[in-house]
Amino acid sequence: MSLMLSVGARVRKSPFFSSARKAGLAAASVYNHMYMPTSYGDPAAEYDRLVNGVAMWDVAVERQVALKGPDALKLARLLTPRNLDGLTIGQGKYVPICNYDGVIINDPVLLLVDDDEIWLSIADSDIVLWASAIAGAHKMNVRVFEPDVSPLAIQGPKSADVVAALFGDWVKELRYFGFRVTELQGIPLVVARSGWSKQGGFELYLRDGSRGAELWDLVAKAGAAYGIGPGTPNYVERLESGLISYGADTDDRTNPFELGMDNFINLDQPHDFIGKPALQAIKAAGVSRRFIGLLIDGAPFKGGNEHRWDVTLNGAYAGFASACAYSPRVQSNIGVGMVSTEAIAASDGVAIVTDDGILPARTASFPLI
Repeated sequence: MSLMLSVGARVRKSPFFSSARKAGLAAASVYNHMYMPTSYGDPAAEYDRLVNGVAMWDVAVERQVALKGPDALKLARLLTPRNLDGLTIGQGKYVPICNYDGVIINDPVLLLVDDDEIWLSIADSDIVLWASAIAGAHKMNVRVFEPDVSPLAIQGPKSADVVAALFGDWVKELRYFGFRVTELQGIPLVVARSGWSKQGGFELYLRDGSRGAELWDLVAKAGAAYGIGPGTPNYVERLESGLISYGADTDDRTNPFELGMDNFINLDQPHDFIGKPALQAIKAAGVSRRFIGLLIDGAPFKGGNEHRWDVTLNGAYAGFASACAYSPRVQSNIGVGMVSTEAIAASDGVAIVTDDGILPARTASFPLI
């Protein structure tokens, strides 16, 4: 049964919200206290544009938390277990953020946009409150705030052609998470090679919320020759690629090692950070579950699961499947979830307890495609 989303003043709207509605926005969720588009009414077309062409996404919900002042880097170091040595303007870093128990509470991309200003491009949790509290408790000389910055994503194999048509061929030289401060017809922007897909793409960080409709129209016009159309962070493609969705795939005890983030956790660095003793203990003990892919038997799912499905090993609980769907490219039902290491090792004895019955499944490493 479909549900209506009430639109009102309490939940914020993005600078692209009116443009998205004109483009046929059919469904939305709430993310970082804002409406987040989730469908334009034709999932197959949106998936095809992403994997074969190019799509534009309103991802203004990907809010920025700015750390500005002499202690900006000092605060950033304290917030993340990743070593930030060598941080440079123009190259972002993926930086898990943990609490004092080593539990992950966000997984943003960090951008050093000026000598004394850092942005955290966050997932769905109130990091501005967390960072403000930490800065205040440590009496740091830094201001923590949400700037007027709203990303518009251009994703898909033809995305570089569209972005080059807008800004020039220099965009093709950006490294992954690389970015440049620039403008487009007077619209202030940061152009970054990033986005929540594995199909290649860019994000245009709009720095003036009053010009969202202008930017949307310019992107749509430049992309028309490449068949651009609206879309959203894609449910099926993210499963195929094994992208982590904070909150969907994590619970109140998930640590970064369970998520395979070992390369972003630098326990031996000289800098202190929140959660260091807890993460050292977790690593020493080893994890008993991991984020993993799932190949699921049965007739093609007609949609995704609205709640977590239990994963079992020989009938006993072994974890949960957080998101499942039918993949046209894998030609199988697939999913992602947090599963015990015992079940991962056994693989063939795994089953998924769906709303319509129990289905045999196998664990699989990422990407699934």
